[in-house]
Amino acid sequence: MEQAAAIIVSYLLGSVSFGIVVASLQGVDIRSVGSGNPGMSNILRNLGKKSAALVLIGDGLKGAGAAAIGVAWIGADFGWVTLFVAVVGHSFPIWHGFRGGKGVATAIGGVMFLAPWIGVTLGVIWIAILVVWRTASIGSLVVMGLLVPLVALSGRSGVAIAWASAIAAFIVVRHASNIRRLVTATEDQVNR
Repeated sequence: MEQAAAIIVSYLLGSVSFGIVVASLQGVDIRSVGSGNPGMSNILRNLGKKSAALVLIGDGLKGAGAAAIGVAWIGADFGWVTLFVAVVGHSFPIWHGFRGGKGVATAIGGVMFLAPWIGVTLGVIWIAILVVWRTASIGSLVVMGLLVPLVALSGRSGVAIAWASAIAAFIVVRHASNIRRLVTATEDQVNR
């Protein structure tokens, strides 16, 4: 029963789209602007750095919150389960017609709670790639490619590695359209 409750609460928490909330407070429906994605990258391209920072922090905190729920209610390994559920909630939010973002900030925020040095490393790499190449999807794909090896090298359990793999795979699949645009050199960049 506690596991089911943790999963439901984590999904509902993940379903809070800070991109939609922050944009709405400025009178903008972010799903009808730019790429239509309510994630941090589209916010950065269309509403600027301050709004993007708010979205990044909010989405990261909900990932950390969901991971904390799993750890506190069930145990350390279950934090990876509830983080995965929050990423799914972010991508398919019940509060916003199941049209959400890709879950990278939510995932990194949760990993920062579950494995701080890994989360910080992934966050720094993602930001560095964004600054250098100005393409968020490249950073997102790189950090998801690093997530599982870093979790495995950290000596985490097989359960943690399996759920980290599920998180990474889910986010990579959510980036399918970005991958196609990267291959054809038509992917959107963010402003400096």
